[in-house]
Amino acid sequence: MRRRLAAVNLTDVEAYVRLLDDPQSGPPEWRRLEGEITVGETYFLRYVEQFAALRDHILPELIAGHAETRRLRIWSAGCATGAEPYSVAILLAELLGDRVADWRLTILGTDINESALQAARDASFGAWALRSLSAEQRTAWFTQEGKSWRLKPRFRSLVRFQYGNLLDLLGPDAPIDLTDFDLILCRNVLIYFHPDAMNAVIGALAQRLGETGWMLVGHAEPNPGFEAHVETVSMPGAVAYRRRTGADANAPRPSQPWTPLPLEEATPEAVAWSPTPPPTRPSAPAAVARPPVDASPAAPLADIRALANFGRFTEAVQLCAEALAQAPADPATHFYLGLVSQAQGDLGQAEDALRRAVYLDGTLLMAQYHLGLVRLERGDTAGGRRALAAVARLAASLSPTTPLCEGDGLTAGDLRELARLQLEKGPRGS
Repeated sequence: MRRRLAAVNLTDVEAYVRLLDDPQSGPPEWRRLEGEITVGETYFLRYVEQFAALRDHILPELIAGHAETRRLRIWSAGCATGAEPYSVAILLAELLGDRVADWRLTILGTDINESALQAARDASFGAWALRSLSAEQRTAWFTQEGKSWRLKPRFRSLVRFQYGNLLDLLGPDAPIDLTDFDLILCRNVLIYFHPDAMNAVIGALAQRLGETGWMLVGHAEPNPGFEAHVETVSMPGAVAYRRRTGADANAPRPSQPWTPLPLEEATPEAVAWSPTPPPTRPSAPAAVARPPVDASPAAPLADIRALANFGRFTEAVQLCAEALAQAPADPATHFYLGLVSQAQGDLGQAEDALRRAVYLDGTLLMAQYHLGLVRLERGDTAGGRRALAAVARLAASLSPTTPLCEGDGLTAGDLRELARLQLEKGPRGS
């Protein structure tokens, strides 16, 4: 609000409300305000479990089921700067291979943040948005342009973007072109809605699914009320939804296990990617209790993440410094300073920050893991392997299903496997 007040040269909220109510100047100002208050956290292959479900089950089934029409419609609602729909485009292009030119693929990304949509169309991303990808994936999917990475044209051409507000689906003038989708991704959007609006939007989205369509929401968003509109399908490491059809469309049923179609002949080779852990967010549930830390105000982690997400690393580092001046013993802030510094290419500062995070909170396994990766990147093979071995041991002491603090849905079992894979690679360059 302060940023918008300064931008329009107003000093009080009442005057700003009058501006928003003005028939001429109100609508464009609402768009600008929406851009300030929406959360732009996004990165490629976010939530590896869901993308594994897309790669291994959902997209192959859709490809096989639409082999005759060779037509798929996919909607990424709340797409931010485009990493989600572009990730789906990458998976589809690699699943279809040379056949992709024979298919009519519609991948639509919508958002209420106009500046994010413009960035999405540009398809140029900083290291922060690519932090879940391996070096091989970056090279295969992107072209490096200085410190940025631009998605290759063969993937960009599959996706288009337009403004869209999910609440418009509930009104009399709902867009008529948003229908008959084979896959809808609406992840980490609904958590900001009132529960009644959340369920109503799910119902509206379900009506826009085709008869065999699928829907994915964020890990923190499933709600028992969804059962009135969609059927839950339990998949390995993820939960998906399908539209209810027929006479029992409104009769809730228990979650169904995943039973794949026989796709041996129709399914091409799986996409060759090995997920690295997604970055972190402070809302992830903690695996174990943290020791007491400085009681100063909590660090503005969401603002730090938002700045980094838009490539404003210098500002993010400055905000980390300001937060640490108030709460110098907050391990999460040191952790984010390490991640942002790594994205900047300042591996020395990244290692120092991650080392402090580990010192302040020995249970923060994500900091220990990234510390190992940074040391390997700096050529400290012995130090990196020691950190990763410690991560593997600590993760093994927890239940495999334990969600990790700052792990963005990653579990102890996932992290143990990732650390093991890194250790099996041997020294860098071998």
